Amino acid sequence: QVQLVESGGGLVQPGGSLRLSCAASGFTLDYYAIGWFRQAPGNQREMVAAITNYGSTIRYADAVKGRFTISRDNAKKLMFLQMNSLEPEDTAVYYCASDRYWNNILEARPNNWGQGTQVTVSS
Repeated sequence: QVQLVESGGGLVQPGGSLRLSCAASGFTLDYYAIGWFRQAPGNQREMVAAITNYGSTIRYADAVKGRFTISRDNAKKLMFLQMNSLEPEDTAVYYCASDRYWNNILEARPNNWGQGTQVTVSS
C-alpha cells in the first residue's frame, strides 16, 4: 500500500524557517519523481518544488526560488522541503506527492498524495 506521510508543519514568524519531511512506504522510492505542493484557502493546489527520481532535475515555483530547497534520501525513503525566509503568503497546507512520471508532477496530477501538513506564517 502506497503511503506518504508529511510532518514538520507548524506556526512560524515571518522570516523564520521550517523543514518539512515526507516518509514514503509501500513502494520503491527510487522509481518515482517527487513533488511538494501547497493549497491556501480559496486557491488551487500548486506545485512548489519537484525533483526527479535520482535528483538530476529540480524545479521550483517562482514564488519560492532562492528560499525553498527540495531534497530526497531514497535509501531512507524520505523527502524534505527546507523553507527559509518564510512569508505570510506561504501559509497553506503542504502536501508531498509521488508519481512514476515527471510530467504528472509538473502538471500537478500525481498518483500518490500525502495527507498534508499545515504551515502558518504569522506574527
